[in-house]
Amino acid sequence: MGRIDESKPFIPVRIAVLTVSDTRRLEDDRSGDVLVERLTADGHQLAGRMILPDERALIAQQLRQWIDDEGVDVILSTGGTGLTGRDVTVEAHRDVYEKEIEAFATVFTMVSMQKIGTSAVQSRATGGVAGGTYLFALPGSPGACKDAWDEILHWQLDFRHRPCNFVEIMPRLDEHLRRK
Repeated sequence: MGRIDESKPFIPVRIAVLTVSDTRRLEDDRSGDVLVERLTADGHQLAGRMILPDERALIAQQLRQWIDDEGVDVILSTGGTGLTGRDVTVEAHRDVYEKEIEAFATVFTMVSMQKIGTSAVQSRATGGVAGGTYLFALPGSPGACKDAWDEILHWQLDFRHRPCNFVEIMPRLDEHLRRK
């Protein structure tokens, strides 16, 4: 299990939140609210927030826009990760990934199993990297967003977390794009 090294400084991360839903609005976006509350309570910065319908091309377009924005380090999407015909968030994420973080889905499933048992098999949560930006697609339920943040992202997005974390390697995520 990891630990927080208090001798290291906390480094706030700029995080954009995208809710994917055909029916939600900001006024009733409970999952988006959970993510915003948790990331800001942890000292991170909300870099943007949006709601889009379950349309693969629109989702991928918004992901690319935030990837190209130097003011966004991480993108969290919620919704559209299930098995129904309108659930296309995972496909949109994979359209833009340069590298997939396969273990994110595995760890999320392990966390979910503790909370919802075998129903965890229905989630297609995913994570990846593109253009030096982390992207995570989370299920659309507030509980799943709490689990993903509290059990995984809270720790991995804290520079002080040991033995390692996502923040410490952020400067190297796009090194393949730089000239040698």
